Amino acid sequence: MKKLKGYLSALTLLLSCVLALPALAESAEDVILKKLKAAGPAIPVNEIRPAVLPNFYEVELSSGEILYASQDGGYLFTGDLYQIAEQGFKNISEERRMTKRADQIVALDEQQMVVFPAEGEQKGQITVFTDIDCAYCRKLHQEVPELNKMGIAVRYLGFPRAGVGSSSYYTMVSVWCAENQLDAMTQAKRGESIEDKRCANPVADQYKLGQQLGVQGTPAIFLDDGRLLPGYMPAARISAALGL
Repeated sequence: MKKLKGYLSALTLLLSCVLALPALAESAEDVILKKLKAAGPAIPVNEIRPAVLPNFYEVELSSGEILYASQDGGYLFTGDLYQIAEQGFKNISEERRMTKRADQIVALDEQQMVVFPAEGEQKGQITVFTDIDCAYCRKLHQEVPELNKMGIAVRYLGFPRAGVGSSSYYTMVSVWCAENQLDAMTQAKRGESIEDKRCANPVADQYKLGQQLGVQGTPAIFLDDGRLLPGYMPAARISAALGL
């Protein structure tokens, strides 16, 4: 009888462990997501993954912004995470953003861009979110012939800083709808008037993409590895950034 009671006790313990498995199996990602959903306003979470910081997780939003949450979902903070390495400070958050941006840049359809091709063999390329009325965008455009001679293609995406529906937006639409986009872009960057045209165009979508990639001003120069070079740069510095 004593032996039977022992078996029953062991069986009860085993069953209690089995019944507890679903609760134990709940991942930290699920716990964090539940806490975020219960916190109030909807947070557009794209992905939750372990961070290099022990017991913390990266929360990537649909905007591309990265937040950090404790394993139990009780704490959340924003800002870049740096690793103190022998060679100096290493920006872990920026590395994540670079990887994401590189994937998005590779997936872009060049047919939707205004491209100034490299002369001869192409040795590199830059993808630039540009505005027509931006003074530094116009200054960068003056460097395009030199960049092309260096074997660097310049791929333009539209980013009217005043927003969709602004006068600069419609000028950019006219550039994209022009029979000769390169000439229209150059004329517009010189401040010259171009023929007003309308057609199916990607400018609004490119503006939205720029916001997702963290573009806050123009020109915003992206390299294929996801690096962002904000603002104007002369051709020599761009070439050096490309390792040419």
